[in-house]
Amino acid sequence: MSRNTKINALLLLVVAALAVLPLALGLGDHKEEPFTGSDGEAETAITELHPDYEPWFSPLYEPPSGEIESGLFSLQAALGAGVLAYYFGLRRGRRQGAALAKAAEGKAAGAKTAEVAEAKASPDGGGTGSGGTGSGTVDEPGA
Repeated sequence: MSRNTKINALLLLVVAALAVLPLALGLGDHKEEPFTGSDGEAETAITELHPDYEPWFSPLYEPPSGEIESGLFSLQAALGAGVLAYYFGLRRGRRQGAALAKAAEGKAAGAKTAEVAEAKASPDGGGTGSGGTGSGTVDEPGA
């Protein structure tokens, strides 16, 4: 098993443990709603500490039910995951494209070097290719 596979398996186990351990250990059993969001927890704490507290702002949109609120939150999370996946895919594609371009450039430079070496090694110095009877100069266009 490769090093990356081991790291991925370990990360998967950690994520599974983070999801299962709070349920298995009974964390939050003493609460009426054990797994409420931080907004609800903060509202409860503020109300207990300062009963006359007046909020500065009110929500722009108040969903009619908890299910709709949960659905909107899930939609927001999915859109965020999509944006992140697009960004990382774009970066990976650009990196791979740059590597392919560099490899193609290296092959082209290697072919050019071989062509120059072959021209220098030929009997006529890379001229007309007439078997050594040329003047020993490289052909130029229009000459």
